[in-house]
Order: sequence, then structure tokens, then C-alpha cells
Amino acid sequence: MIRLASAAAALTLIAAPAFAQSAPATVTLTFETGARTGTIMVALYNSEDGYRSGPAVAQAMVDASGQTVATFADLPAGDYAVKAFHDVNGDGRMNTNPFGLPVEPFAFSNNAVGNMGPASWGRARFSVSGDVAQTIVIR
Repeated sequence: MIRLASAAAALTLIAAPAFAQSAPATVTLTFETGARTGTIMVALYNSEDGYRSGPAVAQAMVDASGQTVATFADLPAGDYAVKAFHDVNGDGRMNTNPFGLPVEPFAFSNNAVGNMGPASWGRARFSVSGDVAQTIVIR
């Protein structure tokens, strides 16, 4: 009987880390922008494939005339990246010139900068294992 109880206790101690999960995290993003009109459109991604061409796992719209903060709560631990643009004219889309280049300010997490296109996943990616806060400058 004692052996059975000891074996059960040992099994519980060994299995406990497998069942342990990290607490959900919150990502808070503060945006700095030069204009106080329109909306900041924010997309949060949790994979490189999603970041390149897939759907965002979460989105937010932040009124640029007030406190420019987007908060994403209850996120599991993992890697994330953000794409954002300042919809200055409020039409709900990123406006471009005839050559397809953005004419509205944009930014990426980590204030990453792209080379002839969006910042790469590697530059924009950040790890979430607890609450995270970033200030992102939209240019």
C-alpha cells in the first residue's frame, strides 16, 4: 500500500510539468504618431506564415486623437509580431501611390524597418511569456 502511494506521488511529480501551462499574457502597444486624426490599424500575428500573408490572430483600431494604446489580452506564450498603419484619412485601408508604395505612415513591432518592403518576421518578432509592453513609432 505504501509502495502504491509512493509510486502515485512520484508519477504526479513527474507529470506535473507536462500539465503546467503558463498564465495568459497581455501585450500592450503604445503608438507615437505625428498626426492626431484618423485611426491606427493594428494587426497581431503569431507565426511567420501568418505575418507574411495570412490572417492576423487579433486586430485593433485605435483612435489617433486620444490615448494611442492597443491591448491584446489572454495571449498564450509564443512568438508574435505586429503590423500597423495610421489611417490618416479614415477610409479603412492603407492608401498607396500608383507604384504601390504606402502614402500613409506605417510601423512594425520592435520598430523594425524593412528593406524594399515590410520588415521581416525575424526583425519584428518578439517573445511573449508574460506581459509585454512596446512603444512603436509610426512613420
